[in-house]
Amino acid sequence: MYSLIRRLLFQFPTEPVHYFSMNSLHTVAALPGAPKLLARHFGARGDLSKTVFGLPFRNPVGLAAGFDKNARWLDELELIGFGSVEIGTVTPLPQDGNEQPRLFRLPADKALVNRMGFNNEGVKKVSERLARWRSGRPEPVPGRPRMIVGGNIGKNKVTPNEDAWKDYEICFRQLFDTVDYFVVNVSSPNTPGLRALQEKDALHKILDHLQTINRQQPHTRPLLLKIAPDLTQSQVDDVIDLAAECELDGLVAANTTISREGLKTPAATIEAIGAGGLSGAPLRQRATDLLRYIHTRSAGSIPVIASGGIFTGADAQEKFDAGASLVQVWTGFIYEGPHIVRNICKTLQPGMRQSQSN
Repeated sequence: MYSLIRRLLFQFPTEPVHYFSMNSLHTVAALPGAPKLLARHFGARGDLSKTVFGLPFRNPVGLAAGFDKNARWLDELELIGFGSVEIGTVTPLPQDGNEQPRLFRLPADKALVNRMGFNNEGVKKVSERLARWRSGRPEPVPGRPRMIVGGNIGKNKVTPNEDAWKDYEICFRQLFDTVDYFVVNVSSPNTPGLRALQEKDALHKILDHLQTINRQQPHTRPLLLKIAPDLTQSQVDDVIDLAAECELDGLVAANTTISREGLKTPAATIEAIGAGGLSGAPLRQRATDLLRYIHTRSAGSIPVIASGGIFTGADAQEKFDAGASLVQVWTGFIYEGPHIVRNICKTLQPGMRQSQSN
């Protein structure tokens, strides 16, 4: 059924149809009796809960940052089964992002290219929306974990790199009471100069400053770092060492890639699309190799949320076998549809007990 719906949706421009689809789900979910039907039809079955960096995830399949930038569709995403959603990337000031069109499909490769540019409504508006969402929720049922919400934070395009730490602090403080964990994003290829912040000294300044603020709070929040799949081995080694030095709670591996190697889509089409981060199936092996290296090099001491090319339960299991603690989807959600969480969890069910210690 979804293959037919996808064929229709793919006839329209990518970014507008994204909003149309999610707003349609929002409308459906508001109908009497619809929430129970959606949860019954799409929700994961069985007990797949696990605790990672001290948080109780109801299942290990999350939605990566960039899909619900402004925390607009949390109720709907929870109904269709996600164990976690990472909102953002959020910046201190609202920004429009890059010029449209900026999101492109590569159906032959089951991939997307985006150069969104951290378009979001700004941290004040997002934090207010999250606060209303949390205050309007019913009391949790004992033994039934709720969906976890992460906050992916970045810097505004106009902020020079030497002042980037200030932007991350603003977002961290503003979102602290409304998210369950934080992800520092210095790895998007769509903000000029941002990836330079992945260098060890610049990164240490940001992470150490955030951890100082974190430790001053009554209860700390898990702090993670999202990295690019295009880092050299020595840069990955620096990240692993830095994670230990700054006592990070984990890593997210990986963001989109600037590589265009091995694509089936005609070169002329790729050239016409231009710059942007590539996500989806072509990223799967590269992201898994990075994950495996981090897990081996750190002796499994750093929890990793794996992202990149996850469409099926087999794709997710590959990440867990390589050392992942959790997985996130994004492009896979677009291509596989709202059953993706349920289908992945169905495959993982027999082996989940072995990964409870991650």
